[in-house]
Amino acid sequence: MVRCRSRGKLPTKKAQPLPFFLPTPTLLTLSKLFTTSFSFISITPPSPSYLSLQFSFCSSFIGRDMSDPKPKFLEVYTVLKSELLDDPAFEFADDSRQWVERMLDYNVPGGKLNRGLSVIDSYRLLKDGKELSDDELFLACALGWCIEWLQAYFLVLDDIMDGSHTRRGQPCWFRLPQIGLIAVNDGLILRNQIFRILKNHFRGKPYYVDLLDLFNEVEFQTASGQMIDLITTLQGEKDLSKYSLPIHRRIVQYKTAYYSFYLPVACALLMAGENLDKHTDVKNVLVEMGTYFQVQDDFLDCFGDPEVIGKVGTDIEDFKCSWLVVKALERANEDQKKLLYENYGKADPACVAKVKELYQTLDIQGAFMEYESKSYENITKQIEGHPSKAVQAVLKSFLAKIYKRQK
Repeated sequence: MVRCRSRGKLPTKKAQPLPFFLPTPTLLTLSKLFTTSFSFISITPPSPSYLSLQFSFCSSFIGRDMSDPKPKFLEVYTVLKSELLDDPAFEFADDSRQWVERMLDYNVPGGKLNRGLSVIDSYRLLKDGKELSDDELFLACALGWCIEWLQAYFLVLDDIMDGSHTRRGQPCWFRLPQIGLIAVNDGLILRNQIFRILKNHFRGKPYYVDLLDLFNEVEFQTASGQMIDLITTLQGEKDLSKYSLPIHRRIVQYKTAYYSFYLPVACALLMAGENLDKHTDVKNVLVEMGTYFQVQDDFLDCFGDPEVIGKVGTDIEDFKCSWLVVKALERANEDQKKLLYENYGKADPACVAKVKELYQTLDIQGAFMEYESKSYENITKQIEGHPSKAVQAVLKSFLAKIYKRQK
């Protein structure tokens, strides 16, 4: 059983563990955090405020319309954060607890949460749409939050490497006063907290080791994709000759597709008792979807409506290895390539306008629409060839969310 106390003042004297021999279902009624086997459990009496949190957490299921899992998902964040801020492996003082809490609230729950929510949606579809038990729902939410923690870890460090100024409409974490390069260590804390959550809630599951392998492998793949991106766009060495469709695909596949598309479904498959080695076809389809998703992002960065996508695109100014520029290089004659070399990667609005005008001349928009149509057709064909209707439903739900999106 996970030992947790509420945030706030620590007791003046540490509570002593009290032994109980109880069936775990009895404890499940209280906390919904434990498996349905009998076990010898040593628990620390929780504080009144923590009991209140847990009773609220349990009762919140009753009568709730789970067609929108986001409110429940956010409640689980509160529970997980409370546990991490009282992790018995580290003796928190008030200042360190306040620092970590502020860091978590600033970086983890602020996005759209699509990756984390996809674990819940995917698991429910794998269960043929059956209502999930409270325990199943909590565990699916916990895994979803592990992915959001991973996302936060990547973004905190990515912003430092890119020298970014804003993220999700607010200053990057490292840009805040008194944060600076402490954010590097905060990123490491975020990364390590993923495995604390997994240990707290999945250590007794038969797929625990598979979860550890999965998160380690996807983290390695994403970091390797980031490396390819960084060494291809070395600061001060702007060389468009390095850019090609195969390089773009490798960056996208490793930096984005595995953790954004494959990881949520892989977590759901493991919860459903599946062997991931038997689902390489599912991985391939999801990586293909992730690649298509990033090409859409590249297109919207240049041609999307800023009022709709919520930002002004800067891929041209930032010398990004975008699908648009590699496609333009593929279509351009020597004079047009020279124009790209002279203007791509410059913040001067006149240079940006010349690049966009060349994109129009080369009909990059038409090339994208052709790519989108072929990708959708190919992905749909792969999905419909899968023998499991439940897996098909998961993959179709992902594709429906991104096909012809405008933001």
